[in-house]
Amino acid sequence: MSDTFVVVGGDAAGMSAASKAKRDDPDLEVVVFEKGEWVSYGACGLPYYVKGEIQSLEELVSVTPEQFREERDIDLRTGHEVVAIDPDDRTVTAESEDGTVTQSYDSLLLATGAAATEPPVEGTDLKGVYTLGSMSDGKELREYVARAREDETFQQPDRGPACQYLEDCTGPVAVVGGGYVGIEMTEALAANGFEVHLFQRGERLLPAFGEATSEAVADHLREQDVRVYLGSEVEALEGEDAVETVVAADERVDVEMALLGTGVRPRTALAEDAGIELGPTGAIATDPYRETSADDVYAAGDCAEATHAVTGEPAYVPLALTANRHGRAVGQTVAGRPTTGGAVAGTAAIKAFDVEAARTGILDHEEAREAGFDPVTETIDANSRAGYYPEDGTVTVTLTADRDTGRVLGASLVSEYGEGAVHRSHAVVAALYEGAAVEDLENYDLAYAPPFNTTWDPVLVAAKVLSGELR
Repeated sequence: MSDTFVVVGGDAAGMSAASKAKRDDPDLEVVVFEKGEWVSYGACGLPYYVKGEIQSLEELVSVTPEQFREERDIDLRTGHEVVAIDPDDRTVTAESEDGTVTQSYDSLLLATGAAATEPPVEGTDLKGVYTLGSMSDGKELREYVARAREDETFQQPDRGPACQYLEDCTGPVAVVGGGYVGIEMTEALAANGFEVHLFQRGERLLPAFGEATSEAVADHLREQDVRVYLGSEVEALEGEDAVETVVAADERVDVEMALLGTGVRPRTALAEDAGIELGPTGAIATDPYRETSADDVYAAGDCAEATHAVTGEPAYVPLALTANRHGRAVGQTVAGRPTTGGAVAGTAAIKAFDVEAARTGILDHEEAREAGFDPVTETIDANSRAGYYPEDGTVTVTLTADRDTGRVLGASLVSEYGEGAVHRSHAVVAALYEGAAVEDLENYDLAYAPPFNTTWDPVLVAAKVLSGELR
């Protein structure tokens, strides 16, 4: 009898693990339970589907259920919600329209993902209040945009500031939350002619990206006619049956729709009910090989903790690459080749209309001090290409290091779209994983040619300036 590997959750971590385990050990029986109809899809593409740049949900699917079943020989059971785990008997119980099934396992992966959080305010249950945490959420939002525009075909218009290219605005609408989903959905809605009101509880958008990047993004959104409310916590959503008004600290704004983009939380109920330990972040605790407190039960993706590359401490970083990488590692481990999947640095990127930004590592000084560092930060502006080359742009780099050791702790970069903020962040990521000092980063041999760069890349310029400050 071959061993059985059971996976709970059919998206990035789950299907990466299932595919890798089956590929490495073809005799392994692999069973995947997914409560929805969609598997292996790019949730990060949903804002662009709502915007209209992507025309069908199917384009976001990497591998179809049929391909997993027929080509990869994986027993994929969609429409099956796992409702219980018994680590002692090594079984999971799942429910579907056809009834209840109990499946035994030799190894089990929890890849239950994360759920969109809702702010603790009244009115989130009104009609016209949306979140964006699943394919079905994206479908509902796309249908809302199409109805509002009275456009059944919903072809993407030429992009520009809100309402500039349409005869009439189709808003107003509210976006609550200035993080990844909030910013991306602000662009998606504004590009379709909605008058967008963006509410952020804190004083900065994208707070994890640092002050310079946050200010650049906020200023650009205002240039696109987005109404940005900073330090404006939403207190209630009001309306008789559907949302009609957003009530914030000093504002009352009438809207026709509200999108909640206030973050995500790990889905841990199954693990908790089974007695599996959670970590300090509130996500499922694991060892370096993603094994939980229960023998042969693993956790990966947006439901699980990871180890931070800078601090060495548990971190919760619900991002796509982490899920894919750690899922693949679990698959290799279950198939007989123990693999850790590596630490995370919180590396992320975002596009906001004509601006791109990236961040990695630790930028917040309070967080750095709690980790035992004495942080120093410098922010510089540098040319993206040789000054004599046409269409030269500017890249703003914020670089943080430890005063005592000079170790690079983190960075944030922002530029106009296409001027290279995102791809330049990769050099800093390498420095973080090496534990490099600023003077080491200053001497990285980065590529140069006038169409792509200056002789001194903006990252090198930032390292030079910060190195001088440390000296």
